[in-house]
Amino acid sequence: MSQALHTPPAASAGPDPAETDLAALAARHGLTVSGARPSLGAYVRQLWGRRHFILAFSQAKLTAQYSRAKLGQLWQVATPLLNAAVYFFIFGLLLGARKGIPSDVYVPFLVTGVFVFTFTQSSVLAGVRAISGNLGLVRALHFPRASLPISFALQQLQQLLFSMIVLVVIMVAFGSYPGLSWLLVVPALALQFVFNTGLALIFARMGSRTPDLAQLMPFVLRTWMYASGVMFSIPAMLEDKNVPAWVADVLQWNPAAVYMDLVRFALIDRYDGSYLPPHVWAFALGWAVLAGVVGFVYFWKAEERYGRG
Repeated sequence: MSQALHTPPAASAGPDPAETDLAALAARHGLTVSGARPSLGAYVRQLWGRRHFILAFSQAKLTAQYSRAKLGQLWQVATPLLNAAVYFFIFGLLLGARKGIPSDVYVPFLVTGVFVFTFTQSSVLAGVRAISGNLGLVRALHFPRASLPISFALQQLQQLLFSMIVLVVIMVAFGSYPGLSWLLVVPALALQFVFNTGLALIFARMGSRTPDLAQLMPFVLRTWMYASGVMFSIPAMLEDKNVPAWVADVLQWNPAAVYMDLVRFALIDRYDGSYLPPHVWAFALGWAVLAGVVGFVYFWKAEERYGRG
């Protein structure tokens, strides 16, 4: 009988000495895998190192936004003012949304709401396209990708501050003069900026994988606007409706309504604390911290995947 010849199985190969030597050499000289996600602390330090780029990029985008328009950057103010005029005609005059708000307060109330909500709305819309709309830059240069949504949120803050000049004129025209309460605008807008930046980071990651999200978000944001009391006082509008108390609480404590209420309270003399929900500053801080931390970590976790595929 013939016997079959069996080749003994090869012994399991150990680590390649050449590969081990190369890994040790790379570690000794501080080399890392190209495109690998840095640690969270290192990522924060990288962003701080790019702070000048973030500021310059936001200013450049702001300047270029209206460069082809004859009125230039005046559209930064004209656009929300025109929106406010349309809302005043439809909601203030035709639908009676001024309920519970004195007539001489409604115009500052409405314009403030439009300006403050537009700040959040524009930050989210810019965040959705921050990665997908700048793939050439993302693929060409190595930098922390969070720089883009942060710079877009900063661009919207600069645009809002420019618009605040007109808002101050409107306040004075309707009898609300500068006082100590106006200083509350600074912490209110600072908290809103952190909140907006967190949202921009969240939607930047989502939009990087699903570009069609940019087409859906205007409808989502419009619904959010109508539920946030931009054109009307939420408590006054619901007081004679058969609505559970928790519904009114949810509407008043939603972040857009919280930040609008704080800015209105700071700027409008006759918009006193009775219009504010309880613990409003605590909610403003909580929303900012929650959105800022969750948004930053959520975006960082996909750092190595941006611009690929």
